[in-house]
Amino acid sequence: MNEKITLNKLRLLIAKSLGVQADQVFLEYCQNLEHGDLTTNYAMRQAKSIGASPMELAAEMAIKLQADGEVSTYFETIEPVKPGFVNFRFNKNVLAKLLSDSLEPTLDPTPKKAIVEFSSPNIAKPFSIGHLRSTIIGAAIANLLMKIGWSVTRDNHLGDWGTQFGKLIVAIGKWGNIDEIRRSQNPIKLLLDLYVKFHAEEEGDPTLSDMARARFSDLERGEQKAREIWSFCVEVSKREFASHYSELGVEFDTEYGEQFYEDKIPKVLEILKEKGILKIGEEGAQIVEFENEKYPPLMILKKDGSTLYATRDLAADRWRLDNYGPDTLIINEVGVEQSLYFKQLYEVEKVLGWVKDGQRIHIAHGHYRLPEGKMSTRKGTVIFLDDVLREAEAKAASLAKEAVQLTDYDGARDDGDRITWRNQIAISAIKWSDLKRDPITDIVFDWDEILSMKGNSGPYMLYTVVRSRSILGKTDKNPEAPTDESLIESNLVRLMIRYPDIILRSALSYSPSLLAGYLFQLATEFNSFYDQNRIIGSDNERELLSIVKNVGDIVEDGLNLLGIKVPDKM
Repeated sequence: MNEKITLNKLRLLIAKSLGVQADQVFLEYCQNLEHGDLTTNYAMRQAKSIGASPMELAAEMAIKLQADGEVSTYFETIEPVKPGFVNFRFNKNVLAKLLSDSLEPTLDPTPKKAIVEFSSPNIAKPFSIGHLRSTIIGAAIANLLMKIGWSVTRDNHLGDWGTQFGKLIVAIGKWGNIDEIRRSQNPIKLLLDLYVKFHAEEEGDPTLSDMARARFSDLERGEQKAREIWSFCVEVSKREFASHYSELGVEFDTEYGEQFYEDKIPKVLEILKEKGILKIGEEGAQIVEFENEKYPPLMILKKDGSTLYATRDLAADRWRLDNYGPDTLIINEVGVEQSLYFKQLYEVEKVLGWVKDGQRIHIAHGHYRLPEGKMSTRKGTVIFLDDVLREAEAKAASLAKEAVQLTDYDGARDDGDRITWRNQIAISAIKWSDLKRDPITDIVFDWDEILSMKGNSGPYMLYTVVRSRSILGKTDKNPEAPTDESLIESNLVRLMIRYPDIILRSALSYSPSLLAGYLFQLATEFNSFYDQNRIIGSDNERELLSIVKNVGDIVEDGLNLLGIKVPDKM
C-alpha cells in the first residue's frame, strides 16, 4: 500500500466494483465521525430509476463491495445506513498510511495555468476595510491553487484610470493645492477629502460632472498637467498600498493597472468592429448588444470617446490571452455588485472566440457594511484599514494573557519581539474573522467581532500550533509513528487524514472558508484530546508526540495557505 490513497482513487474502485461510470459515484467524508469515514448517496440517487427502495439498493451495494477483495482491503466496515447511504470506515492499516501522508497535498490530476486577479484598489483613495476581502480571499485562493500544482500568476489590477481622475483633477483645481498635497505627511487623506468634497458639491452643481468627463478626456489625450497630477496620485498611492501589503503578508507577481492597457485598446476596438458587434447606442455611446437580450447592452465607449472599465478589461484580457496562452484561466476576485458586469464581459469574450465556458471565473464577495448601511468612499463613510490594524494590535496586547493564554508574552527577548507577536496576532484575528465565512455573505462591521481573540478566532488557531510546539519542547524524546490501535482509530486521527482532500476541495471550489472550517474543527478536537490525555511521561509518549506534531504541522500549513503566519511563541 505504498501508492498514495486519495478519495478519487477510492471512488474509481467503488465505481468499477459496482460496474458504473465513475462520475455517477459521489464519495465524500462523513460530517459526523461517529457515522464512519466516507459516505456515498449513490443508492438514493439511482433507486427510483430501477424501481428499488434506496435502502434495498444500499444493502445490495454494501454486500457487493464487501465481497470485492480490492475494495474491502481499505475498509473495516461497509454498511448501509438509512435512508439509503452506504458508509465506509477505514481499517487500521489504511488510517496509518493516510496519517503518514497527511501533509502531502493531493495534486490536481489536470493542473491548469491561472491568473488570479485580486485586491485591485483604486488609486488616490486610502486602503479601507472594504478592500480587505478581495485582498485576503484572493491571496488565499492563489495559495491553494499553487498547493495543488497549478501555475498561478497573482495580479493586482490597480484602478488607476477612469472618470474618477477627472473628478480629482477638477477638485484639486477648485479647492486644493497640489504643492501642499505633495508636502503633506498624508497626501492620500487630502486627496480623499477632495474626492468627497467633489461629490458633495456635485449634488448642487451638475456641471461638475461634465467638467470631470472633460478632464478625463484630457488625461486620455495626454494633456501634460493632467498627466502630472495622475502620476503623482499613482506614486503616493502605490507607496501606501505597498506598506499595507507588507503588513498583511500579501504579494503579487504583476501589478498592471488599467492605464497599462491604454495603448492596447485600439486593437480591441478594431476586433469588435471586424466582428460586427460594436454598435452606436441611442445617445451616441458605442455598445455591444447581446443575442436575445440575454443581458443589458454593455457600453464600450462613452459618447465623447472616453473609455470605461469594459474597454480596459477587454484590452487586459486580450493582452493576457496573447501573453499567457489561450488555455489560461482568469479568476477575478471582485465584489458581488459586479456580477452582472462580469457576465456581460465574459459573454463578449466568448462571442469573440477568446475563451471557452469555464475559462473566466468571477469569485464574488459580499461587503463590510456599517450598522446604518453601506460604506461609501464618496460620502466619506468608510473605515480605514490602518485604523483596524492599529486597534487590533492594541487589543492583542491588552488581551495577551487573559484572552488566549499567551504564556511567554512577558518572556519576549525585547520590544521588537512583542511588536512582531502583536502584529501577527492582530493580523490573524482580522484575516480569520473574514476567511472563516462564506465569501458571498455581507459582514456588518463590528469592532468586537472583527477583533475577536476568543472562540473561533485567529488567535485561538495560532495558540493551537504554539501549544503543540510547547509540548514537543518539554521532552527530548523523538516522535514515533503510532501503532496503538485506539490511538490510530481516534477521532483526532480520522480528522487529520482528511487534510489533503480538504486542500484539494478548497482549491477547486475556490473556497478558503472550507479549509478554515476544517482547521477549526481539527484544532477543537486536538485541544479536547490534549485535555483528556497525559502526553509527557505517558507509556506511549513517543506515539502521542507524533500526533501532537502532526496536528501542529497541519494547522500551521493550513494557516499559511490562508495567509496567516504563526509566531514563534505565545
